[in-house]
Amino acid sequence: MIKVSRLSKKNKPPSKYAPYLSDPDIVRWIRNLERGSPITAEVSLRRLGRACELLSQSPHGLVELSKKNMKGLQDSLEDLVMRLESEKKAPGYIKGILKAVKNWLRYNDVTLTRRIKIKNSEATPTIENEGATTKEELARVFRTSPLRVKVAESLIAFADLRPEVLGNHDGSDGLTLNDLPEMKISEGKVTFEKKPTIITVRSPLSKTRRKYFTFLINEGCTHLKEYLEERIRRGEVLKHDSPVIAHERAKTAEKKFMLTRKITHLIRVSMRRAGVWKRPYVLRVYAETHLIIAESEGKISHPYLQFIAGHKGDIEATYSTNKGVLPPNMIEGMRKAIKASEPHLGTVSQIEQTAVVQKAKLETLKTIAKSLLGIDLLEIKIAKEREEKRTLEPIETLKLFEDEIKIRREKREHNIVSQKELVTYLNDGWELVGPTNGKFLVKR
Repeated sequence: MIKVSRLSKKNKPPSKYAPYLSDPDIVRWIRNLERGSPITAEVSLRRLGRACELLSQSPHGLVELSKKNMKGLQDSLEDLVMRLESEKKAPGYIKGILKAVKNWLRYNDVTLTRRIKIKNSEATPTIENEGATTKEELARVFRTSPLRVKVAESLIAFADLRPEVLGNHDGSDGLTLNDLPEMKISEGKVTFEKKPTIITVRSPLSKTRRKYFTFLINEGCTHLKEYLEERIRRGEVLKHDSPVIAHERAKTAEKKFMLTRKITHLIRVSMRRAGVWKRPYVLRVYAETHLIIAESEGKISHPYLQFIAGHKGDIEATYSTNKGVLPPNMIEGMRKAIKASEPHLGTVSQIEQTAVVQKAKLETLKTIAKSLLGIDLLEIKIAKEREEKRTLEPIETLKLFEDEIKIRREKREHNIVSQKELVTYLNDGWELVGPTNGKFLVKR
């Protein structure tokens, strides 16, 4: 709710429209709008105030004029539209002011009879040439963003969340750890039971005021894991109701979430630093654009796409009818569709992902060889490269390591095998010595 104290705090200059809130009729109108959306109520107050300035009237003066001289009021509003158009104001700006006046008059039982038109009312000249963020731009933005901001960007660009879901307009609510039911925190480590992982958007955070859920892909989960574990290392005790995006000065319970405008400001700063001169909201456009591309390739259905974007559709109707419960097979079907669409959404290419996996395999093989066989595979690689007088490719190195381990294990008099391998070894003539650390020691 918009409060007088909020607009006239001692440490902030009072709003020029704060005096309107001393009028009980205007306060009642604002409270009625707040039941639908607090942001709409706040914007409507500013727009009504601006209209009164331009028309040299008070809110009640507009009501009185409409009752005495409806034609005169409508003439004034039409002249105002022409004046703002001549000043090159955006159609959306003019439309918003006119809408606020109509809403205020309608609340006072006055309905305008004339249809006042606005030229190119649906045009958006300030952003008409603004395209969706590219993968390269998003990757660059990630590299220039602090970890906390990177997580916010990931949630918008990968999970298709609106910025106000992360933290609402006054910081009283936002996304919490409890809204990620498949994420677990234990002994300072963050793990995910399933990936892509579910994110629940509660009804107070949903634009449609209906609960729904979406998914965060693997790359976003990595960013979130790093951020939360950093908070744990700094000594923060994470609870179920802890915010996903924490306020940097969370001293009071009502200020533990970041404001929407603060989140978008930090994202905008990072985008500018990366040389991307677009609005933060284009990150959501990025998500929907790439999901539409995935839809065109048959990787995700249109109803699924609508649902995870928080739009009303067939699945949303089913979800609300079933009181927020979808059949498990449908949920897994949606997860599978997002998994298939992950190459479109993620900024890490398949080649880079393969390189990461190969590196992990190489490190694992080196550890196994050192601990179980007592050999250094790196020395074997160096010897091989000297012999062939060239540097081995990662895939060649991986094969060399696997072959060397296989040969060494076959030559050993003793070996440690799993329960699954035990039967094969016994059939090949090996003798069981006994169990060891959950495995079995065999000898020739």
